[in-house]
Amino acid sequence: MSHDEDFFEPSSWDERYSSEQKMWSGNANPQLVAEVGRLEPGTALDLGCGEGGDVIWLARQGWTPTGADFSAKGLERAAAHAAEAGVAERCDWWQVDARTFEAGGRTFDLVTTHFLHPPEGSITDVVSRLAPAVAPGGHLLVVGHAPSATFHHHDEKRLRAMWHSADLVPVLEELGGFEVLVAEERPRTVTRDGREMEIEDATLLARRTA
Repeated sequence: MSHDEDFFEPSSWDERYSSEQKMWSGNANPQLVAEVGRLEPGTALDLGCGEGGDVIWLARQGWTPTGADFSAKGLERAAAHAAEAGVAERCDWWQVDARTFEAGGRTFDLVTTHFLHPPEGSITDVVSRLAPAVAPGGHLLVVGHAPSATFHHHDEKRLRAMWHSADLVPVLEELGGFEVLVAEERPRTVTRDGREMEIEDATLLARRTA
C-alpha cells in the first residue's frame, strides 16, 4: 500500500497516535465552539474524535459525549486525556470507521465531525450515514477543509478528499427531514510549522425537523 493510501487507513493513524508527542492542540475546533456553544446540552457523537479535544470540550459544556474513531490508539489517548481533564465519567468511546458507520438505532442531540476527509469525495456518503444518528430536533455539524491553494503541497488523493459545504446540502435534501442552517466557507488564519496561512473551514450545520 502506498503512503498516500496509508493516510486513509486505521493502521496509519494507530502509528501516528503511538508516538509520545500529541498530534493536536487539544483545543476545541473553532466552528464547534461557535455553533454548539449556543445549543442546549444533551447527548453528542463526535465522529473522528482523534485525541478527544472536542469531546472534552463538549463534556465541560454539560454534554454527554461519545467520541468515535477508527483508531484504537487514538481512542486510548482520548480516554486518557478525558481522565486528565476530570470528565471521564461523562464520556463514552466507540471504535468505528466513518466509511462503514451505522447508527444501529442510536440517536444523539448533536452529531458532529471535524476535518474528516475520506478518500475520493466520499464525505457525502459519510453524511448520509450520520444523518440517521441525529435525534429529532437535534443538530448535525460537519466541518472540513475547503479546497484552496494553501494545500498545494498535498498529494492529489488528499486534495480530492477535501470538499465544499455546498457539496453536502443535496445529501440532506435527498434524505429529507433536515433544515440547513449554515452552509458556507469560513476563513481563518492558522500557524503551521512557524508560518501563518489562510484556510477555509467548510461548515454545514443542519437541524433535524422530522
